Amino acid sequence: MMKWWSGIRSSWYYSLCLLWVMIIAYQWIQYAADIWYTETTLLVLGTMAAVAVIDIILPVNAWYRLLIKLVAVLVVVYYALDYYGIYAWLPGESLTANLELFVETLRSYVWFVISAWVLLEVSARIGTSRRAIIMFVGTNIVALAVLDSFTSATLWQEVAWVVFAGMGWLVSNHFRYFQERFPKGWKHLRKYPLKIVFNIAVIFSIVMLAGINMPEIQPTLKDPYTAWKNWHGESVITINGSSPMNGQGASSGYSREDSNLGGGFNFDYTPVMTVNTTSRSYWRGETRLAYSGTGWIDRSSNGWRELDPVEADDELSLNERSDVEKRTVKQQVKMLSDNNTTYPVLFGAYTIARVEDVNGGDDTSQLDWRSNNGEVHWSQTRQNRQYPESYSLISRVPVVPVTKLENESYDQLYAGKSLEPYLQVPSDFPKRVKDLAKEVTASAETPYRKIELLQQYLQNNYAYTNNPDLSRKKSSDFVDSFLFEIKEGYCDYYSTAMVMMARSLDIPARWVKGYAPGQASGYVTNDYFPDGATEYTVTNADAHSWAEIYFAGYGWIPVEATPGFDMPLLTENVQTPAATPDTPEPEAEAQKPEAEDTEAPVQASDYTVHPAIIWTASILIAAWIGFMLYRYRRQLKAAYMRIRYGEPMTPQQKVMEESKRWLSWMKRHGMDRQSHETLRESVGRWREMRPELSDTLDRILALFERAKYSPQVVTEDEWVSMKQYVQDLRKLWRKSAAK
Repeated sequence: MMKWWSGIRSSWYYSLCLLWVMIIAYQWIQYAADIWYTETTLLVLGTMAAVAVIDIILPVNAWYRLLIKLVAVLVVVYYALDYYGIYAWLPGESLTANLELFVETLRSYVWFVISAWVLLEVSARIGTSRRAIIMFVGTNIVALAVLDSFTSATLWQEVAWVVFAGMGWLVSNHFRYFQERFPKGWKHLRKYPLKIVFNIAVIFSIVMLAGINMPEIQPTLKDPYTAWKNWHGESVITINGSSPMNGQGASSGYSREDSNLGGGFNFDYTPVMTVNTTSRSYWRGETRLAYSGTGWIDRSSNGWRELDPVEADDELSLNERSDVEKRTVKQQVKMLSDNNTTYPVLFGAYTIARVEDVNGGDDTSQLDWRSNNGEVHWSQTRQNRQYPESYSLISRVPVVPVTKLENESYDQLYAGKSLEPYLQVPSDFPKRVKDLAKEVTASAETPYRKIELLQQYLQNNYAYTNNPDLSRKKSSDFVDSFLFEIKEGYCDYYSTAMVMMARSLDIPARWVKGYAPGQASGYVTNDYFPDGATEYTVTNADAHSWAEIYFAGYGWIPVEATPGFDMPLLTENVQTPAATPDTPEPEAEAQKPEAEDTEAPVQASDYTVHPAIIWTASILIAAWIGFMLYRYRRQLKAAYMRIRYGEPMTPQQKVMEESKRWLSWMKRHGMDRQSHETLRESVGRWREMRPELSDTLDRILALFERAKYSPQVVTEDEWVSMKQYVQDLRKLWRKSAAK
């Protein structure tokens, strides 16, 4: 055991190098997660983690360690492929046949695994040189910054983590250098590790609090990507809008990142697409199931095995079927944005039932169907092709019999149903949100009635704004802060609150994002629409989010909670199939206030630091300030006296001030000076009480009397001696007290 622990201690620097490289590598893995298959991401991350852990905890012979790492990587690969259903052990087959199948399956992934392993090992070993560390970290920062500036990816958090890892790596390298050059000093440092940790924590606390309290200002210069596009006379299309801490200056658009909702944005009216359709609708994109407290996480599937291929003109199957009447809605979508713009899904009314063509043809090899979410995914990576310029779809929109649904009870709708993913609520979800949902719906007995009351409450009690006042935000939970503190916002606030309040009442719900209908801009007649259709122009400002509520037997019903928005109702007693107009339908949306007929979930980086971290940092800084004031109290007192006297203190004045501090110290330790005694009489009495202090007390008394009564000038050396005598007195006191 001692030999193992000695090996761990001797390889501490290499272990830290592995840690910093893993942090940097994880930023690239996150960036690649949207490009790679899910199992590839897991394989790369698992391989690097397994190699790093083995190198840290097993400081054995390099060849033995290599063999152990090889076995561990194979285990990781096996379980990853098995988890995603790509490979499974065949009980009826021989060992040789199973191994051949495993090797054949591994061929598609082995280069990712080997590359991850080699990169980790090589990168960690460059840490012997400070220059190499700076070059390596700097290269990663520049690469991420270029991708952030010249692509639609937002990577500022990844850059921040790389900077953090680089700083940690350089500090570790400095300690390694110190250990090698000054072994005695290193041995002394090891005795007081808390000093080092405390100083590091104080520095990080100062940096963090300074960043949090830094004033928000708009950038003076455009970022390179925007400047380059504008120089070519092109506008910048915001797909996943990015924003600073408060969201100011961000543009509206279809969000690709929903884990940190909130902030603010400015409306961007750049056209995205036109939709020719027989019925006005919301253009549905993606759904999210898992709420984290700050936003939505894409955990709606267990991997790519849930994606089924799509064939042109084939009916798409749904996991959940409803028996209600359905209305056919035809759509022709034409993208208007830059061809480099890539969306993850095709947009369509309600849930898409059939894809009829892509770019005018029947090549749907890039499409996949996720039945549990009702999404048609576009996979740009298979042949590195661009998002389609046009596509035609058929949707089946249910016509819901409200008079029947509103009387259906919980048991009638949900008894025996497995709905856990749609009822997910964080373990620390605020109780007052649940209490508010119960209070608002107390008068209703059926799920549908409760949803109606929640919808009315949100629409009638909260103000719509695209730039909410985040200074009121105190709660770390997004829904809680909206309902009780900010009390204003846009669609992301309303839709998320609607979903989570419904879930708190055990009503299954999910969050959906896409586009509002857009502006009716014309009337078309063509081969696809021989009887005519209305054309809608959809812009970035129409990006929107809403809730879908599940009612068994009726399907997923969209619910609009954002005030000022008009979702086409899927009810038999309110809406009938749209008649074919002879003229374009009235542009009712244009009559609304601007803030009400446009919307956009943005990738607002409403990134908030947990209050506990802020308080901890504040306490550390306060403790450090207190310690520094105590440590340099004499210098501060000297500075104060200098200001008081208008000139530096003389050695005589310093001796008198030191005598005052010495007498105060003696008094605190039970050696009080009586009012009728001279200092010489007091010292004589103290010598009798503590004989071991006699010599030191005599020296201090002599210097005091010289400064107080003698006409001779006290020198600087005598003042230094006075300080030394007082320190010796305290040491003798503690030494005698310990006996």
